Amino acid sequence: MNYLGVGISPGNVPVYHGTNPMVIERRVRIAELLLRCLICVLSVLTAFLVGNDSQVKEIFSIQKKARFTDMKALVFLVVANGVAAAYSLVQVVRCVVSMVKGSVLVNKPLAWTIFSGDQAMAYLNVAAVGAAAQSAVFAKLGQTELQWMKICNMYGKFCNQVGEGISMALLASVCMVLLSGISAFTLFRLCGVNKAKGNSGW
Repeated sequence: MNYLGVGISPGNVPVYHGTNPMVIERRVRIAELLLRCLICVLSVLTAFLVGNDSQVKEIFSIQKKARFTDMKALVFLVVANGVAAAYSLVQVVRCVVSMVKGSVLVNKPLAWTIFSGDQAMAYLNVAAVGAAAQSAVFAKLGQTELQWMKICNMYGKFCNQVGEGISMALLASVCMVLLSGISAFTLFRLCGVNKAKGNSGW
């Protein structure tokens, strides 16, 4: 026997079949909002830690200042995370407005735009983290074949702060990959709903 999705098991224990679509929708929205807020915060922290990192070292009575601009990979990391923070902030506002109004995303072009934007941000930041991590390894270990010195032996504070920034960026990239999955789920579910409506019209 089954009334409104509630069945009775042999032990007379109520059993619920299926999940309310509105519950799924709300959970997806909350997860998306939390991930976008986390990405925004982590991206801002990354840009701040790396962009404000510097250390002055005196070598043979000559002062040499290390900055993030000395490594193009770090410049790329700062720019990529700045773009990601701005994009995430815009999307956070969109999510909040959507939740307050209680509207459901039914516009397929907008869904495609969000999906494409999330994919672009994920690829951009993963590439930036990879480039910065490779440069950090060279700075830490050097490259004897190319006679590259271990820069971190001289600029320890600078390298440590860069490492913290790269760690933040890595966490942000993981969140972006998860968010891309959510936006893909939303888009494909929307396409499925529209397809079902089209079939029912026949």
